[in-house]
Amino acid sequence: NKRSSKSNEGLKVVGVGYGRTGTYSLALALDELGYPTLHTQHLYENGKIFDHLVENIFYKSIETDEIVMGNPDFNLLLEGGFAATMDLPFALYFDQIMEQYPECKFILTVRENSDVWFRSWDVLTKNIAKPAQYTSFIFTHVRKLEYYMRWLFSVVNTDKKFLSHSFPLPPQNKHNAISSYEKHNQLVRDSIPSSRLLEYSVKEGCEPLCQFLEIPSNECPTDTPFPRSNSARAVTWQSYSAFIGPLVLTVLILSTLLSLVVRKVTGMTVLEWCRRQKSILLQFTCKTVEDQKNKKRS
Repeated sequence: NKRSSKSNEGLKVVGVGYGRTGTYSLALALDELGYPTLHTQHLYENGKIFDHLVENIFYKSIETDEIVMGNPDFNLLLEGGFAATMDLPFALYFDQIMEQYPECKFILTVRENSDVWFRSWDVLTKNIAKPAQYTSFIFTHVRKLEYYMRWLFSVVNTDKKFLSHSFPLPPQNKHNAISSYEKHNQLVRDSIPSSRLLEYSVKEGCEPLCQFLEIPSNECPTDTPFPRSNSARAVTWQSYSAFIGPLVLTVLILSTLLSLVVRKVTGMTVLEWCRRQKSILLQFTCKTVEDQKNKKRS
């Protein structure tokens, strides 16, 4: 079982690039190459890992009104069956991971230039903030996503106002975000030995990955298209689906309860009761019109 065998060896690959640099496509490629990978897009689906980050980092930051980085328990990734991780927040902890897992390799995903990255990042942040704005007070899991989003925006923009600012949240600060992006990338280059670091664009395909990860050429899928995913539209839909599902379930439960109550009180189904009320309303309306006509005649 590739999922368990890889994870039992410790973290093998960590993506240290910011979001919107092709990290999800790379996560899909690593999965295909035999490295079960957790991407931030699916972080909330892994409750034990996500709750640990919420309790010890994200919510603590909001509670103290300070950007808390903390010390995540990376072994939770291994317990979840993952051998690799992509995107934020774990990309920010490369120094701790590098020390804890000496065999781990790192991949720095980059875009054509910083302006291209920011445009993509800015579109994403505007879209994912909307679901939290309208539903975090209803659903606990959306509230947790809101904590993560506030922490993430604060880190990327190096501005803690996102932790406590009321909705709608302030726009992304282009100067601060680009500065943060470039500073992080340079720190990665300066800190991680070249033997353990690959600077990479998903446009390069699988071959550089296979060489870096020492995968034999006959096992490298160079003849198949590189995974392409994580368009801004797809991420936006996922953000909305995080609360649409629970909302639909809540409506169904309330509808069922209403149906049971109506049947118990009236002895009729909701549809039968509605039809009866419609009939009563029509009779009342007709009688009212007839009475008014009679008054005019008299």
